[in-house]
Amino acid sequence: MATDKYIKNYINGALLPPDSGAYFDNYNPATGKVYSQIPDSDAKDVQLAVEAAERAFPAWSKTDVNTRFRILARIADIIEQNLEEFAKAETIDSGKPIKTSTTIDIPRAHQNIRFFATAVLHFASESHHMPGEAINYTLRQPIGVVGCISPWNLPLYLFTWKIAPALATGNCVIAKPSEMTPMTAFLLAKACMEAGLPDGVLNIIHGYGPKAGQAIVAHPKIKAISFTGGTETGKKIIQTAGPMFKKMSLELGGKNPNIIFADCDFDEMMIGTLRSSFTNNGQICLCGSRIYVERSIYDKFKTEFVKRTRFLKVGDPFSTVTDMGALVSKAHMEKVMSYLALAEVEGGTILCGGKPVKVKGEYEEGYYLSPAVIEGLPIGCRTNQEEIFGPVVTITPFDKEEEAIAMANGTQFGLSATVWTKDITRANRISEQLHAGIVWINCWLLRDLRTPFGGVKASGVGREGGLEALRFFTETKNVCVKY
Repeated sequence: MATDKYIKNYINGALLPPDSGAYFDNYNPATGKVYSQIPDSDAKDVQLAVEAAERAFPAWSKTDVNTRFRILARIADIIEQNLEEFAKAETIDSGKPIKTSTTIDIPRAHQNIRFFATAVLHFASESHHMPGEAINYTLRQPIGVVGCISPWNLPLYLFTWKIAPALATGNCVIAKPSEMTPMTAFLLAKACMEAGLPDGVLNIIHGYGPKAGQAIVAHPKIKAISFTGGTETGKKIIQTAGPMFKKMSLELGGKNPNIIFADCDFDEMMIGTLRSSFTNNGQICLCGSRIYVERSIYDKFKTEFVKRTRFLKVGDPFSTVTDMGALVSKAHMEKVMSYLALAEVEGGTILCGGKPVKVKGEYEEGYYLSPAVIEGLPIGCRTNQEEIFGPVVTITPFDKEEEAIAMANGTQFGLSATVWTKDITRANRISEQLHAGIVWINCWLLRDLRTPFGGVKASGVGREGGLEALRFFTETKNVCVKY
């Protein structure tokens, strides 16, 4: 399943150039070079996709769930069978290490599809008996044409996370991947064609967010929006879709705390904290970017954590010894570095990292940055309040449990949190008090696809995952039958 230089939209079962004929450059962040062309789609392309989806919806929404299951399972099989090609495309597009694409991103993508294909077979409705009078039963029916917009950090992983439950429940989808990482979405379109997905059921539009993405959000025939991305973009989506009374699921930014108590398993915690800090260059909304350590072990933690951070290998994403590849773009690298400069202005000390890394050979113009650890910053400073989304963490000591909770909750965000302690009573007590949609105890990024996922405060609206996703992509109708 080869990649093409010119990516195409997937509309009504066919691969099509943008209506305008305009393309823009797609960069390989590891080399800093253009390697393909992306459709500069606009409202006309979205309109064609919506028309195709509307034609397909009556038949697809009434298609037997076993048939939907078989088609979606076939798509998952094709992705799994072509794992190496998908992983290579993901790494070239995003700059992440090939071992990450091979072991995390692409496996999770086909697992997403297979999970929701299976889940819909068990998706049941409720009934409520009114003795001697009536029976109420609940219908959960597909919404119609829905929009799914995903980010660049986990391209196919999060793209399928949205598309799969929408299709499984009988909706037709207009989907847009990030313009910075479009290639695996293009390969997904080819997999759908090979699997025999009916024309118009899934339509994939490539292009810029303010143009193609906004056209999806604003289209009156698209009845629901599932979006993952930045909080500021989420606000704009609400401003457009809210007055149109569209259903919305918005998974937005995070500035996640990692609370470490002295009684933790130190070695296990250190491995987990290194992962939660720098996996995918810190470009995961769930990364723990604010680390709070009980004072009695703070110096020990700092010494060991800085040593292990310096040991991380930054470089060629196709090397088996690479821990961290390139950041996704030059502009994003400049943004991350601007926060490092800000941290010093705010009184922080950069203990290690934060410098561009020069990689020899074909990668010498890539966007590489050494992972940074900063200490000495107050909770209210911008570095501790704003989402950097890069390989940058701050470390801060605390004395009391209440202090750690207050600092953890001290931002506008509330996506996830991590707690390291052997005291399970304390772990449960703290979990109740943390403002977060998910709390990990003595682990990080351990995910069960059946569980609800999402944030509170500025980290989002609604929940994804498991039955929550199937419920989101259906309308609930109560039918009351009197007897």
